[in-house]
Amino acid sequence: MDTIASLFSFITWPVSWVIVQFHTVYGAIFGPDTGWAWGLSIVSLVILIRICLIPLFVKQIKATRAMQTLQPEMKKIQERYKNDRQRQSEEMMKLYKESGTNPLSSCLPILAQSPFFFALYHVLAGIASGKKIGVIDADLLESARNAHIFGAPLAAKFFSSDSQVSALHASLTDVRIVTAIMIVLMSASQFYTQRQLMTKNVDTTVKTPFMQQQKMLMYVFPIMFAVLGVNFPVGVLIYWLTTNVWTMGQQMYVIHNNPTPGSKAQAAYLERLTKHVTQHGKIRRRSEKAIVKAIVAKGRDRNEFERKFVNALNKAGLAAQADGTVTKSAAQAAAQTEDGAAAGTDSATAARRQQPKRQSKSQRQSGGTKTGDSPSLEKSDAPQDAKPAAAKQPQKSGSGTRSKAQSGQRKGGPQRPKSPSKK
Repeated sequence: MDTIASLFSFITWPVSWVIVQFHTVYGAIFGPDTGWAWGLSIVSLVILIRICLIPLFVKQIKATRAMQTLQPEMKKIQERYKNDRQRQSEEMMKLYKESGTNPLSSCLPILAQSPFFFALYHVLAGIASGKKIGVIDADLLESARNAHIFGAPLAAKFFSSDSQVSALHASLTDVRIVTAIMIVLMSASQFYTQRQLMTKNVDTTVKTPFMQQQKMLMYVFPIMFAVLGVNFPVGVLIYWLTTNVWTMGQQMYVIHNNPTPGSKAQAAYLERLTKHVTQHGKIRRRSEKAIVKAIVAKGRDRNEFERKFVNALNKAGLAAQADGTVTKSAAQAAAQTEDGAAAGTDSATAARRQQPKRQSKSQRQSGGTKTGDSPSLEKSDAPQDAKPAAAKQPQKSGSGTRSKAQSGQRKGGPQRPKSPSKK
């Protein structure tokens, strides 16, 4: 680690100068020899570096979005060469080259801040060994050596010897407890950031080699930081823990406000945007207009969540415009009203057609049926107690054993009165 840090010694002076300037401010508040003054100076250095890296982070986001536009082409390549992994990788690399995108662009912020990380390590290693480095003179060196964070000196390490820790006026137990907690927090924040990216902000419809690399890094980076963390001074652990927390918060902001198309985060974002637009009838921020503009420009290439968003606007009588705004769609609302009325008319007509035709009184009395009438309708419409007048004539004694047809009832045909029998 010391050899790698020496390679970045050319920026040791500016890094030490920034720390001293912040120490001057915080020393006036907390005291120049306190751990708060030196610890907050390191935290402020991280924040300053990350603010300077915001343009690079924006470039990273744009590169990521460019990768997302290639997802349909990637999917075609996967389907075409699904049985040939090598050819699939070659076609993917060819596609990256033609489109001018780089799948490793997400590593740019880490690579950019690496020189500052190693320069800070070089400064703290000099403080631990009692050597003046950069703009840190003898007085500042003694002040930094006496500064403690929860009982642990800034220059102490997890594997520092008892004699080294005693020279810094501290306890080895305190040093190992503080460094162990910081290492766990540093690794956990790194893992959560990567897991949040993979589970919420990745389009899972297309699987690429880049996604597999990201999934692997999600487990490799925390383990790597845990292994290397035991060799980091407390001041460097403060630096790395702060930058991990910054990255986690920055990633949460991006996922919440500018999610990846096709991801779970986009589904949640468009659901929130749909509720707001249907209630207020307009778009709030410029970033939302940019997202709606991109959805409109896709046309038939919209994913499931984007189509659901557009359909929800149409049902509310709204229409997304090409410039990202939302306007009321009177024609759409009128068309929906006409369709609803027509559907209601058709259903009423169909219901009327399904009603059986009632028979006239003479038809019910005569028991006759028209051609095409259903026998079931005759049976349901005819009164249960309706009998021919002739059926009321006195019957011949002993006729109880006769069939039903002799009592004036005919099977399978219309009823007719029976003439009275002669005695």
